[in-house]
Amino acid sequence: MAEPTEPSRAAVDEAAAEQPKGPRRIGVLLAVAMLAYLIDLGSKVLVAARLENHAAIEVIGDVVTLQVIRNSGAAFGIGQALTVVFTMIASSVIVVIWRIARRLYSLPWAIALGLLLGGALGNLTDRLFRAPSVFRGHVVDFISVQHFAVFNLADSAIVCGGILVVLLSFLGSNPDGTVHQPPEKAGK
Repeated sequence: MAEPTEPSRAAVDEAAAEQPKGPRRIGVLLAVAMLAYLIDLGSKVLVAARLENHAAIEVIGDVVTLQVIRNSGAAFGIGQALTVVFTMIASSVIVVIWRIARRLYSLPWAIALGLLLGGALGNLTDRLFRAPSVFRGHVVDFISVQHFAVFNLADSAIVCGGILVVLLSFLGSNPDGTVHQPPEKAGK
């Protein structure tokens, strides 16, 4: 009968590196998402009530202004006839984030996904509850940057969350708190 072999030190270290560390971070994800969502919602309510049908307000000369634009499309007004599709995409993003959250142990990933979730919920709320109708609502955009676009705080949260996801992925960080290492080069 063969004796069981003890795992090598490298195999033990590799297994330990793949185990999640610390508590799950769903609470952080939800707190960041709620904060991003509420700030976006509050800003949209405020600017729609105070700035709609008024002249633009200069924040930094004419480079950055506040003016209300109702956007039926995506960024830069692309796909204005596809409002229902954007509603479905936002809903899908929310489902994917929730699925990832079940195995979320990384604080940076919790923040990144919270920003994405809060931003998606902010724009989805507009699509569901603003005119002209349910699933076809126009998103309230109000931050205008000269020669760029008009956007809102939900868009900003989505972009910041997306950049953080790309950065974390590039650094090898996983949502479960593990770090993936590149395969060792053969011959070492």
